[in-house]
Amino acid sequence: MTVDQDVLPEDERTRQHDVSTAVLVGYAAAAAGVLGWFLFGLLVQRQGFVDSVGESAGAAFALLLAVSVIGTLRRNGE
Repeated sequence: MTVDQDVLPEDERTRQHDVSTAVLVGYAAAAAGVLGWFLFGLLVQRQGFVDSVGESAGAAFALLLAVSVIGTLRRNGE
């Protein structure tokens, strides 16, 4: 029986990428925006709890997709 392992140099395996303060502020702003979108739908538009959750969840997933694509493009350009 054999074990398949990725062969990486030791320094590559332990190297971690630091997250900058600007990225953390961007994540916090995105979270506040999604929460604000939920509250806007719930309180201002009066569209109901389930509809507000669904709409804000859709916006959050779209943001996650955008962050994933941007991260992939940045990593490939490294």
